[in-house]
Amino acid sequence: MTHEAAGVPTTRNDEDRQDDVPQDSDGVQAVQQNEAEPDAPGPAGPEDAAPRPEDRLARAVQVAEQALIEFEIAVETFRVEVENFSRLHHQKLGPMYARLDELDAQIAEARAARTGDPEDERKAREARAVVMPMPGVDELFHDWMDTDGLSPEAAAMLTEQPVRPPKRVRPSEEARRLYRELARKAHPDLAQDEVERQRRDEFIARVNAAYGRGDVELLKELVAEWAAGPVQPPAPLSESEELYARLEWLSRRKELLTVLAKELEDGAIGSMLRMAPDDPDQLLEDIAEQLLGEVSRREAELAEMTQ
Repeated sequence: MTHEAAGVPTTRNDEDRQDDVPQDSDGVQAVQQNEAEPDAPGPAGPEDAAPRPEDRLARAVQVAEQALIEFEIAVETFRVEVENFSRLHHQKLGPMYARLDELDAQIAEARAARTGDPEDERKAREARAVVMPMPGVDELFHDWMDTDGLSPEAAAMLTEQPVRPPKRVRPSEEARRLYRELARKAHPDLAQDEVERQRRDEFIARVNAAYGRGDVELLKELVAEWAAGPVQPPAPLSESEELYARLEWLSRRKELLTVLAKELEDGAIGSMLRMAPDDPDQLLEDIAEQLLGEVSRREAELAEMTQ
């Protein structure tokens, strides 16, 4: 295959160009006319070469990587809010729910004692069973274990570390800003080898834990730690096959995150958060106020039945 057929720009040395120049006056005039024509196409230079397909694919990979990181940041931010809301919901409102269950059982028992109706007696037994359920794993371990193993509080107690529950559902703006900065810089998906990925995985786990507690000071320390750590130079882009494989992996990762985000949004806590996206902490206060009202109404009803 010739160079022309392969699309490679042709070049000629000075001797070739001298041999090609016509020697008669008509030929000289023709050469001068060609030089005077501004639109006459000249030999193609390196800057005129079409971009390689691998270059375009590499740019697509880079765009997909950044898009995935931003999506992961959004999902993790929402996951932290769901987890914090769940914990604070249990801490603040759990006793109120327990009190309501107890009042319901007492009201049902008082009604059954008054009427002697077998149906009322059955309802009273069911209401009492809600207050005293059969112990499950959570009850047996008293919140020391969850589906992922030891809860953060239990792990902290076993390692003699202070227990630091979240202060509020949504970490402060400063904590969110620091978290995003660290996630974008130290994200494991930016690693170019397995050693670097493991280092980033361990670091991001610490970042996530600090963000979950809203610990601004620790996040600032992690920013300084990352800035002082080793900085890996970007590796040269791979060949097209590896780039395609990278795009495929990014696509699968995006699908998994989409499923996780859907589960978070459709869950009970996620649904509650959607009711107050701007101020979830106030939502807890509003629910607590409503529960206190329900407790007062049930206590009044019970008092009336037992008089």
